[in-house]
Amino acid sequence: MEPSSNSSSPFHILDRVRFNRFHWRSMLTTGMGVFTDGYDLSSVGIVLTIILADFHLKSLTGIQSSLLAGSALIGAMIGALIFGMLGNRGRKTFYGLDVSIMAAAALMQAFVPNISWLIAVRFVLGIGVGADYVLSPVIMAEHANAKDRGKTLAAGFGLTWGVGATTAALVYLVLAALHVPPNLIWRIVLGFGALPALSVIYLRRKMPETARFLARVKGDNEMAGKVIHQAAGQKTHLKQVHADKKTLAEYWKTHARRMIAASLLWFLFDIVAYSGILFGPSLIAKGLGLPSGIFQLLMEFGFVVPGAALGLLLIDHWGRKPLQIVGFLGIALSLMAFSMYQGSAAAIPVISLLLYGGQNFMSQAGPGSISASGVLGVELAPTKIRSLVQGFTVSSGRLGASLSAFVFPQLFHRWGESGAVMFLAGIAVLASVITLIWIPETRRMSLEDTAQETGLQLAVPADESLVPES
Repeated sequence: MEPSSNSSSPFHILDRVRFNRFHWRSMLTTGMGVFTDGYDLSSVGIVLTIILADFHLKSLTGIQSSLLAGSALIGAMIGALIFGMLGNRGRKTFYGLDVSIMAAAALMQAFVPNISWLIAVRFVLGIGVGADYVLSPVIMAEHANAKDRGKTLAAGFGLTWGVGATTAALVYLVLAALHVPPNLIWRIVLGFGALPALSVIYLRRKMPETARFLARVKGDNEMAGKVIHQAAGQKTHLKQVHADKKTLAEYWKTHARRMIAASLLWFLFDIVAYSGILFGPSLIAKGLGLPSGIFQLLMEFGFVVPGAALGLLLIDHWGRKPLQIVGFLGIALSLMAFSMYQGSAAAIPVISLLLYGGQNFMSQAGPGSISASGVLGVELAPTKIRSLVQGFTVSSGRLGASLSAFVFPQLFHRWGESGAVMFLAGIAVLASVITLIWIPETRRMSLEDTAQETGLQLAVPADESLVPES
């Protein structure tokens, strides 16, 4: 199937160009930030018991536990809103600042004197994470071609996030195998998150501004043409694409349902996903009789990364909508089966592990590669408000994740493991219904089509809007 091309879109060369070296470099540059996100957000759950022992604490109070698990998520919610607005002044302008914040905060974790300081530093870390979740998918999508945009986002987010989380578990296990003192293990594990962030600061500063932003927001057609030349390898002139003068209020009248649906789906997904990310290595692993590091490694390497790989294969062939619906339903069925089996007297731990792991596999194969990779926010919003909408969707997801940090432990202790897990299954079913009713299919379509972006106001016919130079 050939990519759809909007007859009024001046960006059809970007949409139709083959996946090339520029796309690979862009995916690596953006993906390493998400790798850092996965590492940083997963690592604290792995070393939590060591941190408590080092600070001479038998356990955390309910509020301390929730703040330690949720401070980075609250920071990400705030960071997403701030950088969603800043991104409208330039995608590249602030690109690099996000990973700089993450690198500084990750390193600071290694030197905190107590739990309160760790909570505060992880809040700052979260601001960088939230910024990255806005800027990276917007830049990645606006540079990508139509045929491979889905897999580009899924690889740059769904796959690299899981690899980052797996790396956190591996670093912990290697240090433990080398008999590094426990009071150093947790500091090294948390501080190591600075390295992948530092590795891409220079590359991010060298990334070009996107052609769509230059033409549709800044009205700079000459520079947009130069970026298209860099991305597509064809020297072109972009002729008179007028800057978009519509306001957010005007777009709200036509795109409100899309914005709400994209935000709500990420919110619901993160309630389910982060309940497992934050508390799986402690609460769920304890019920299965597994150490936190082994549990995390089995989940990420055995289920999350393979699920992300499947999502990568299917997202541009099968489509976003069916993949997300099946993914949410698979999460629900796996959680229900785990809840009922684990509650039986004859439960065998390895079967319980496979059932629980199944929800991680379906999670990453479906909504983890779509909603949580920023696909809906960037594809359903016009260029003029794309970073703003992405900021809304990311902050909604972080709100859901933050709620899971505070609510899931209470549900677990009040309803037991079975009741808490069944609650998450119900949320997954609700999300599948919302996807079915409110989300359009966008595979292999130009961003101008997926976002229903009208009023491009070309001064020349569409087939002459990009003219290769001789």
